[in-house]
Amino acid sequence: MDKRKCLLLGDYTHPRFHPLQGVDLQIGEILGELLTVQCSENKKLLLSEHLSGYDLCIAYNELWNETVSPQQTAGLLSYVSGGGGLIVLHNGISLAKRYELAQLIGGKFTGHPPYTPLKFNVLEHDITEGLADFELDEEPYRFEFDPFTEKTVLLEYESEEGRLPAAWCHSYGQGRVVYLMPGHHEPSFRHPAVRQLILQAATWAARIPR
Repeated sequence: MDKRKCLLLGDYTHPRFHPLQGVDLQIGEILGELLTVQCSENKKLLLSEHLSGYDLCIAYNELWNETVSPQQTAGLLSYVSGGGGLIVLHNGISLAKRYELAQLIGGKFTGHPPYTPLKFNVLEHDITEGLADFELDEEPYRFEFDPFTEKTVLLEYESEEGRLPAAWCHSYGQGRVVYLMPGHHEPSFRHPAVRQLILQAATWAARIPR
């Protein structure tokens, strides 16, 4: 049987803060047993005719100063609503500059205080099974949740304002969506808890039998 396929999108050429270089190798290692990972910075792959060949799409795009096209937006929406799996990693939430994708992802980025050591609390779900609370140096992203999306929070981090969400998941049409905040740079992906989280998120989002 052919291995399932995963598309990892990010930025190689002109990343502002989060290059895909290095992160691509880590994700390839993490998911290698489950999926064949194809990496690209070509946003045209979000069009329906390209996405349909993948079981999972992972977005690590850096789009703070631009947005994807209406056609690419429609491609991602139809892919997920038709049964595709989507994992949005860290800065990939910049896709939510388009309101349609903010609803797909379940929230949008509102800013972050400086990179700092964070304590993460793990909440119960299939994606977090076997994970214990952990610590990681990371950017403490803040979010505004979309009120229409019923989401399950998977991780929270401790801040001066109390516990804030750091990962969540939900269904969208026939598909599944996961957002994971950890992932500022390559060392983030070497942390055992982050590796397990990505592996189990991929299993859940792409509906891979366990």
